[in-house]
Parts: sequence; structure tokens; C-alpha cells
Amino acid sequence: MIHRFLIAALLVLPSSQTFAASEPRSINVSGSAEIKVVPDLILLDVGVESRHAQLDQAKRSNDENLAKALAFLKRSGVPDKDVQTDFISIEPSYQYDYSSTKPQIYIVRKSIGIRLTRIGELENVLTGLLSSGVQYVHGIEFRTSQLRKHRDAARALAIQAAKEKADALAAELGVRRGPVLNVSESYAGGWWRSGSRWGGGMSGGQMAQNVMQNSGGGEAADGETISVGQISVSASVSTSFAID
Repeated sequence: MIHRFLIAALLVLPSSQTFAASEPRSINVSGSAEIKVVPDLILLDVGVESRHAQLDQAKRSNDENLAKALAFLKRSGVPDKDVQTDFISIEPSYQYDYSSTKPQIYIVRKSIGIRLTRIGELENVLTGLLSSGVQYVHGIEFRTSQLRKHRDAARALAIQAAKEKADALAAELGVRRGPVLNVSESYAGGWWRSGSRWGGGMSGGQMAQNVMQNSGGGEAADGETISVGQISVSASVSTSFAID
């Protein structure tokens, strides 16, 4: 019985060595690239807030301010399809004595989502909204409508970087880069956003100033204080090449 066991073990061992020897030698590398593009799409998120001891009055005041903001957007030529009410809240606020069952005031809030395709009108739209019942600028997001195109361009540069890195490694080792064994990709960027929600400590003109300071790049036209700057689109690839 002992001799049979040893023979079986000896027969299995060569097959394991043969399998290990058949694994291809490879070089594993990664490449990344980043491109800068000028945004051609802006998403605005603004809010209207009203406070009053009477619920009906708080709601009426909020509706009036919201109507003024929507009327301004229509006069400015923003299409109806690019304007949407995306948040509604009615909140009773009580005194510090939580045993009180009667609200001290009612807070009514509504937000409007706006899509701007005429980038040069950003400052005029912001100024007009803040003069037409809007108290909060929750967010300003710069985007590119050609995200797929820019991602493809960044990926091509990342692949080229990976190939050059693999060639450099192979040359140092005295071998040659062979065919691709596997590859994976990832992406980031394509937008830039600044903002806060209700009571986040940033509203109105302060929000606009923050965007101007942080968007970077790109000069504003004469008299304008907001620059749309540039946004980043990046791609990374990880790949393995066989060694010839």
C-alpha cells in the first residue's frame, strides 16, 4: 500500500511543474492621462425660502417669489424644458421649549434646477435670480456635453502612456513587449461643482464669488466677475503585456 501511494505522488508532480512552466511571462503596467476642456453646460440649483407665523402666508410669499424667479427665466430665454422645481419643504419651527405644541413660525422652501447652455449668460442669470425672489444658490456645476468624446481622447493617451512604459521596462530588461494579455480602464472628472444646501453658510453673492475664485483658468469678459474656467477629464488603464 505504501509503494502504491508513492508512485501516485510521483506521477502527479510532473504535471504540476508543466502547468507552472506554461504560464506566460508578462509585464504589468498602468497609464493615465488628463485633458482640460472648457465647459459648455452649466447646471444651477437655486432656492426660495419664506418664513411666517401663519402657514398660508408663508406659502403665499414663497409662491410669489418663485413665480418672479420663473418669470425672469422665461424673459431671459431659458427654455421651459431646462427649468424644473426639484425640492419642496414645509417645516414648522418650534421654540426651544419642545413641550410647546404650537409652531413659532413656518418655513417654506422650494428649489429650482436650471440648465444653461449659453455659458456667457451665467452672471446675468445669477444676478437676475437674486433680484427676483431667490435667496440661495445651492450649487453651480460646470459640465461638458461631449463627455464621451473627451473620455475617448483621454483613454487613447493613457493607453499610449502604458505602452511606452512597457517598452521602457522591456528594454531595460533586455526583452521585447509582446501582445496584450488583459486590460482594464477607469475614468474620472467631466464636471466641477461648488455649493451648499439650506443654511450651509453660503448664499447669494457669496456663492457666486466662491465660484469665481475656484473655477480657475479662462478669463472673464470685460466687466464680468465669474470665469467658467476649465474642467478635467481623466482616464486610467491597467494592462499586462506578454514578454517575447
